[in-house]
Amino acid sequence: MIMQRDVTGLRTAVRIMAIDYGTKRLGVAISDPGCTMAHPLKTVAVHADGSHMDELLKITTDYEVKRVIVGLPLNMDGSVSEIAREVMSWAQNLEIFLDLPVEFFDERLSSFDAHELLMAHQVRGRKRRKVVDKIAASLILKEYLDTHGS
Repeated sequence: MIMQRDVTGLRTAVRIMAIDYGTKRLGVAISDPGCTMAHPLKTVAVHADGSHMDELLKITTDYEVKRVIVGLPLNMDGSVSEIAREVMSWAQNLEIFLDLPVEFFDERLSSFDAHELLMAHQVRGRKRRKVVDKIAASLILKEYLDTHGS
């Protein structure tokens, strides 16, 4: 379980939010308070006016999120791709806007895995497009929790 100390020195559980970045949609997943499970939460449409950032802020407030994980799309050889540079720049702005720590986590195959999972469950077409991003975010978060959990 991922814990932090509150102002009294007591250890408290934290919630973590994961984001699967896209230029049109952001997949969002949230952990349980004990950070043992990842739940796909929603897909947030990206708007030119930046209103999607307000939606992310509302999620972090409503769920009392203490940390944000952003999937980093590295190349298959582990090198930093052009889109990864775009994600890193966006995440810097996100960290300032949310006033929360933002970490990156390798997400090379999360969207592919999400599509495979949905195909296995016979989710097709428009319905798949509506959920694939939040499923990808939950896969990123699950792997992060498995890697960083105690």
